[in-house]
Amino acid sequence: MQSSPVPLTLASDEAFGGVRFRTDPGWVRVRRGVYAPRIAWEALSPWERYLARVHAVGAQHPGVLFAFESAAALHGLPIFGEPRDVHLIDDAGGKSRRYGDLVIHSTRRPPHAAALGTVWATGIRDTALGLARVLPPAYGLAVVDAGLRRVGETAATWRTLTQGHLGQRGKRRVQWVLDRATPRSESVGESVSRAVIEWLGFPDPELQVVFSSPGFEDRVDFFWRSVRAIGESDGFGKYDRGDVDATTRALVDEKRREDRLRRQVDGFARWDWADTMRADPLAAALRAAGLDTIRAPHRAALATLRHHPRSWRHGETRPPV
Repeated sequence: MQSSPVPLTLASDEAFGGVRFRTDPGWVRVRRGVYAPRIAWEALSPWERYLARVHAVGAQHPGVLFAFESAAALHGLPIFGEPRDVHLIDDAGGKSRRYGDLVIHSTRRPPHAAALGTVWATGIRDTALGLARVLPPAYGLAVVDAGLRRVGETAATWRTLTQGHLGQRGKRRVQWVLDRATPRSESVGESVSRAVIEWLGFPDPELQVVFSSPGFEDRVDFFWRSVRAIGESDGFGKYDRGDVDATTRALVDEKRREDRLRRQVDGFARWDWADTMRADPLAAALRAAGLDTIRAPHRAALATLRHHPRSWRHGETRPPV
């Protein structure tokens, strides 16, 4: 389980600490009745704030079953931006309901539940496939790829296990994801890049190909054998910006690695998360590496990268570090 990234204190504990949380500027309200130290809270990324909000609900309502983005946050699966709602499952039937940012989903078929320390969440498979139904397709692909890596299974296994159990809502989207999902994509950036590469009309790459040189085995994100071109999706966690020396060493090592790889291929493309979200810079990088499109771009699918109604902050859909 991913623990809360900040210490959380219930308002009912005010008497023990001699602090008035509602008036003390050193504290911020995470949700009604739950507070966190302001300095620690303001240093959090959007997805870390969301994880803290999920833990705040768990502190107020022990024993509840978290689902969708809330379960994903607890499992350490990808979260995009700061999701708007905290999601719970109620298997008593009836209608789903909302209380502020708390959404309680009703179901007649209880999902698999996993005990994560002191809280409960839907299992990794149910969580990932549930999100694949409702998230934009590229983001759903990233969550399912990550789920497959975590449990060491294949998309074919998940397709078999869920056959006959998927409802009609989002079924085609889940099938699209499962047709492409693989544990071989090792990061959110790689997973989303694969979807964008397809939608731009470029051929599918091979994943995690190893290039050997004296004393080194260098594994690359993408390889197009037909044109001998490598593609690399840069992530945010590669460099430690808080340690200048470590960052310098990492940059030097990466430059040497790239030089080794360039000597063995005819083309090399590198892009980051912003390039992937804008799509056109990724297309330009691939063309410069020698790739041509094999089909017309799927503009409607590319537009889904900018459509994320479940997030509070549309501009903060960076992948988790």
